[in-house]
Amino acid sequence: MFGPRTQRFFRMLAEWWVRPLAAAGITPNMMTVAGLVLAAASAAAIAMNHMVWAAVLLFVGGACDLSDGALARVQQSRSTFGAFFDSTLDRYSESVVLLGLVYAWAGDRPKLLVVFAALVGSIMVSYTRARAEGLGFECKEGLYARPERVMTLVVGLLFYPWLFWFVVGLAVLSNLTAIQRMIYVWRLTHPATKAASRPDPAPTIKPLRGFPPARP
Repeated sequence: MFGPRTQRFFRMLAEWWVRPLAAAGITPNMMTVAGLVLAAASAAAIAMNHMVWAAVLLFVGGACDLSDGALARVQQSRSTFGAFFDSTLDRYSESVVLLGLVYAWAGDRPKLLVVFAALVGSIMVSYTRARAEGLGFECKEGLYARPERVMTLVVGLLFYPWLFWFVVGLAVLSNLTAIQRMIYVWRLTHPATKAASRPDPAPTIKPLRGFPPARP
């Protein structure tokens, strides 16, 4: 949902504020773990009905998790395992926060079904990208990546009376994003479809044998 300019702005901002952390010896994996711990604390706050604290903890945890990549760039310490570790703990972070909602809404079946749909959508957004990259395609298409999902829950927790509708939006848009990515990969793997949709080139008229070509 965020455009390229917005993404570049937040990327530069993140690299600026993590420089003191890099100088202090904080590693990207530490930031990833901190994000998971804060997400678990947010889930506990949701379960105890402390929604404002849950929003604050989730926001700070999301900032930690989204800044581990910036820290890796500043320290020039990118690694394959770091990317794998970050993606794996991201899924745990999202799952544990939604588990807090399951506890808070226990007994309310419609709300639990919506939380389940949100969980499936969040996982499928990440899975479709990972599966596409495993096949050799870069897949960042779609409306609802992780930053948008985190901010949706943060705002929903701050406006708790409408939290259910924020989770509905999260469920719908995350699953829509997964579908968008499937369509995107389908188009990449079916180039003949694009070729068939192009208009045929204008026919060229060849001169008859034995006659010279017409002069312009």
